[in-house]
Amino acid sequence: MATAILKQRCPWGNSEDMHDYHDTEWGTPLHDDQALFEFLCLEGAQAGLSWRTILLKRDNYRRVFHDFEIKRVAAMKERELEKALLDPGIVRNRLKVYSTRDNALAALKVIEEFGSLDRYLWSFVDGKPIRNKWTGQGDVPASTPLSDRMSKDLKKRGFRFVGTTICYAFMQATGMVNDHVVSCFRYKQV
Repeated sequence: MATAILKQRCPWGNSEDMHDYHDTEWGTPLHDDQALFEFLCLEGAQAGLSWRTILLKRDNYRRVFHDFEIKRVAAMKERELEKALLDPGIVRNRLKVYSTRDNALAALKVIEEFGSLDRYLWSFVDGKPIRNKWTGQGDVPASTPLSDRMSKDLKKRGFRFVGTTICYAFMQATGMVNDHVVSCFRYKQV
């Protein structure tokens, strides 16, 4: 009888409801403008909450915010945002909901200036992932001088809910930094 091989994961990815996200998305270099915009907004929505909470609501966010199509989100009228505030499928925080449209407007300006959101965001890591070598989850920082710099620049450009901790979580999620612990099976894959 064959024995199931257990995958060694980052400690936070060991809960059953986080396996798929950890194993297929987190830390994988992402270069699609729409997907990057989605992660930036969702990381902002997470502020003060757990990522699991937001992940479980992600499909609702996609529905409410037009699958994070930047131009469509930028064009959302106040009545749509007010309707979103009534939707129990998302976090109904006025500042966070309205920041999604503000971030879309800021993203359009960045795209106009840099050619893509991808080019702008990945410029903070010179276009290639930073490969860290953490041995334990406790070694992984909540922010770095690089996320401080990204946060400051995003805020200057009109983005909201982009503090340094949010920026670092965004960089981890989108593969700008590889923060899988070295014992995790995904460390070498990404």
